[in-house]
Amino acid sequence: MKSPHHVQIVIHGDGRNFCAGIDLDSLGVQFQDLASAACEGRARLAFASFVKVLQDAMTAFERCRWPIVAAVHGACVGAGIDLITACDIRLATEDARFCVKEVDLGITADMGTLARLPGIVGDGMARDLALTARTISGTDAKSIHLVSRTFLSLEALLQGAEGLARSLATKSPLALVGTKKMLLYQRDHSVREGLDAVAVWNAAMLPGSKDLQDVLVARATGKAPQFSKL
Repeated sequence: MKSPHHVQIVIHGDGRNFCAGIDLDSLGVQFQDLASAACEGRARLAFASFVKVLQDAMTAFERCRWPIVAAVHGACVGAGIDLITACDIRLATEDARFCVKEVDLGITADMGTLARLPGIVGDGMARDLALTARTISGTDAKSIHLVSRTFLSLEALLQGAEGLARSLATKSPLALVGTKKMLLYQRDHSVREGLDAVAVWNAAMLPGSKDLQDVLVARATGKAPQFSKL
């Protein structure tokens, strides 16, 4: 989604579901290659590389400097949870269905859910969802803070996601990028390290920031600030 200032991203499913989970056929091919390999060590190294490719595909959403909104309807299973936990804001329909399915498939989830979900819903709830593979609704997901808002229908969800993205697009690009970067940094570091990092960031970005100047002028004139693109 483009605005006069910068791009915001909304991810949603284009069919009955947001994400039905991993392609088991693709995974089966990888296991067949492993079983038939002349060198088991090389085959296992190749499989680890395959897993890293999948992990990087999910981490790409986290690495994107712009905020990403996930709008979930229908089923969000397995890899779908990996994906949305790498996004910044999650919305859903009330009847959406969420499931960390891997344990029922004989797999340890390895594409990001186990690394990111505890920081979103808490360690205890993450253990519950990952170990039981139980399915929860969009309403349940909101109650545990997996999603921040729910909607009655897909149409309302998409309208809400678009409205949120348009709202984000009116904000300072420098502030959005910095806030996302610092939130991710703080997640992986101590409070003291996070405070030091944001002090360095603002010392580097705020002096001479046109975005800050635009905000001050807008407040003085009673007009909405108009930010330039990054």
